[in-house]
Amino acid sequence: MKEYDVIVVGGGIHGAGVLQAAVAAGYRGLLIEKGALASGTSSRSSKLIHGGLRYLESGQFALVRESLRERAIHLRIAADLVELKPFFIPVYRDTRRRPWQLKLGLGMYALLGGFDAGTRFGTIPKRDWSTLDGLDTHNLDAVIRYQDAQTDDAQLTRAVVRSAQSLGGELAMPANFSEAALTDEGVDVAYEQNGMNVAARARVLVNAAGPWATRVSRAIRPAIFVPEVDLVQGTHIVLPLHVTAGIYYVESPSDGRAVFVMPWQGATLVGTTETPYLGDPDQVHPLPEEEDYLLAVAGHYFPAVRAMTRNHIVQRFAGLRVLPAASQTAFDRSRETIFTTDRDPRPRVLGIYGGKLTGWRAAAAHVLSRIAPSLGSRPRRAATDQLILRRAE
Repeated sequence: MKEYDVIVVGGGIHGAGVLQAAVAAGYRGLLIEKGALASGTSSRSSKLIHGGLRYLESGQFALVRESLRERAIHLRIAADLVELKPFFIPVYRDTRRRPWQLKLGLGMYALLGGFDAGTRFGTIPKRDWSTLDGLDTHNLDAVIRYQDAQTDDAQLTRAVVRSAQSLGGELAMPANFSEAALTDEGVDVAYEQNGMNVAARARVLVNAAGPWATRVSRAIRPAIFVPEVDLVQGTHIVLPLHVTAGIYYVESPSDGRAVFVMPWQGATLVGTTETPYLGDPDQVHPLPEEEDYLLAVAGHYFPAVRAMTRNHIVQRFAGLRVLPAASQTAFDRSRETIFTTDRDPRPRVLGIYGGKLTGWRAAAAHVLSRIAPSLGSRPRRAATDQLILRRAE
């Protein structure tokens, strides 16, 4: 039986980040992934590394500050994977948030971001509205411009795993986690790979399985605490529309939700939705009503979309967010990551529930600090805010 300090279940961005953080800190690490890296939510996001401007409205200032700090780190260590882009917020006569409110929010955004170059914002002059990709200018009062960053989420995840492997991290893929048994000193893990049952031992098991995290937790004996969470489906569609000026942050006319319209691989990505999901995470798929919703939002702002139907969609995908169980709408819930342990101060299991693409590195650092009492000290190999992440050649 091979022994590790940390075994991670789940090859999304959070699992990748924990593996990287563990091996960078000098520990022996293994990542178990049942399919392919970033094959779940981490390839079905809105592709943004951003501070979370809208979270200011709900008072999540610490989350925004952390996200802006992580955005700055991404721009430095992943320069060919994360790119700063102009964002445009069109404000019409019937838009819920007025220009002064948006500027006030962006001023706070800049303050939380340390007033670096990436937090500058302003207004697009009316004479330049014609350059905004055919944006409808009827009853348009103002266009606010600021900056955030875009990435290829799947490529970023794979780059983090490659970084971990370069430091000695191991990857079992495809491999199905079967079960785990807690012992006084750690956890015995069973998984299946290449038709064979494999046993491994670790001081700590990190459950980073995203929408499958509850399923993984329930396969651990003796039983551990499993938090109440909801799965919320987010659908994106890709349209044959050429948006090139930047990324549009628009308000759904039907319910006020934020939706992004952005350039993506020569076409235009529109998303996302927030639909409660009760089914098997392996079966998630876009719903016709979600596609109609996104077409209606995009068409409200871009006349070129108004004649499009679902038959014009060139690509569609849906992912699942993990959010704290609550009665309020998904859009209004906290995006703070939930961390659970089987015991303190020397946990044998740590679960990660939820989290944002932008915050993967900070989440991994938090995981390492929580499980450090179970691991002991090792000579550090690297610092994750210094490890350069590169696109695969």
